[in-house]
Amino acid sequence: MNNMENDKIVVGLDIGTTKICAIVGRKNEFGKLEVLGMGKAESDGVIRGIVTNIDKTVTAIQKAVSDAENQSGIDIRVVNVGIAGQHIKSSIHHGSITRNSSDDEITIEDVNRLTNDMYRIVIPPGSEIIHVMPQDYIVDYEEGIMDPVGMSGVKLEADFHVITAQTNAINNINKCVKRAGLEIENLILEPLASSLAVLSEEEKEAGICLVDIGGGTTDVAIFHDNIIRHTAVIPFGGNIITSDIKQGCMVMQHQAELLKTKFGKAIAEEASPNEIVSIPGLRNRQPKEISIKNLAHIVEARMIEITELAHTEIINSGYDGKLAGGIIITGGGSQLNCLKQLVEYMTGMDARVGFPNEHLGKSKMDSIKSPMFATSIGLVLSGFRALDERENRYNDVKIGNNLKSASVKKELKTGDFFSKILNKTKGLLIDDQLKSDY
Repeated sequence: MNNMENDKIVVGLDIGTTKICAIVGRKNEFGKLEVLGMGKAESDGVIRGIVTNIDKTVTAIQKAVSDAENQSGIDIRVVNVGIAGQHIKSSIHHGSITRNSSDDEITIEDVNRLTNDMYRIVIPPGSEIIHVMPQDYIVDYEEGIMDPVGMSGVKLEADFHVITAQTNAINNINKCVKRAGLEIENLILEPLASSLAVLSEEEKEAGICLVDIGGGTTDVAIFHDNIIRHTAVIPFGGNIITSDIKQGCMVMQHQAELLKTKFGKAIAEEASPNEIVSIPGLRNRQPKEISIKNLAHIVEARMIEITELAHTEIINSGYDGKLAGGIIITGGGSQLNCLKQLVEYMTGMDARVGFPNEHLGKSKMDSIKSPMFATSIGLVLSGFRALDERENRYNDVKIGNNLKSASVKKELKTGDFFSKILNKTKGLLIDDQLKSDY
């Protein structure tokens, strides 16, 4: 790896319901992500992944970015931002183009034209397309083609996984980031970012479901044959468990959070019926005694609901029984005791907790290896992925459109969700941006 690649810095900004986290990273000589700095702040202005208070969110972004700057010694101006929330919708659309001649080879321009056409499909008012991801291609009615570049044919078709988000939600994120003195490089769906941090290529090939349990939402992403097949956002996360404990045990919010993280179990049978935890009472009141068994019943009831909703998404996607890799749970909520066993029992599939360690180099910050930072690290990795693809396209222009070059072939691999990233700050596709830049 050359020095220029070593000098590239990418910043991920995760605007979550529980926390806002900024991570500064660069690639080391082995191609692993080296985290230079991290900053986080409590998120008061975001509910279920949607910005509800601009001022509070701006303040939290500024604090997180400032801490990351101080730790890394780098002046942050451009960030890769994640987007989530129940407003995110995904659907499959079919597209086709007819070429002038069957003698000429199908080129990258043909594939780009087909993909760009997807941005013209009719979507519900008030929505905007954020990702267009090819599933597989059809050339002259020959199905199941992964990479059509270099083939001969007149009619080029493809199925596309199209993800939309509410325009207002996007505008509010843009507004917050801009007011914090920053610019958005890429806007990325959070489960896609998380998948980069915790899934291996082999798992995506075998078939796997990623369940990212955040504070306000649970994100689901299903992969099969190395292609993203289905995405969904469930409007429940770790915060609703805290809320249940607060009401069920009649305690304060911060006490409920501590009870959940320190004593909560996802399977009530695993909790001892004799265990009691004592909580300080309000002024001049006796301490409150909470049964660990009762606590586990509250946690279990809500986790069963979230697991059932995630399993329903797997069934609706049509990939139930086809995911050899099983389920990977990540996000802050994945750290609940006995959650892996509950998920395996409920779904009948193998499960593991996903840690973002695979792509991380040596770091002095051990806390960064927690599942709660999977999305933040994934946003940095997605920034590097977008940079690499941008360079590949630029190099392709420089070498005279050598369409069979390995780098370009790799870039066009079906299902690579970063082959098209909508640049929200300029309102351009990266392809179009390149034409203007170069």
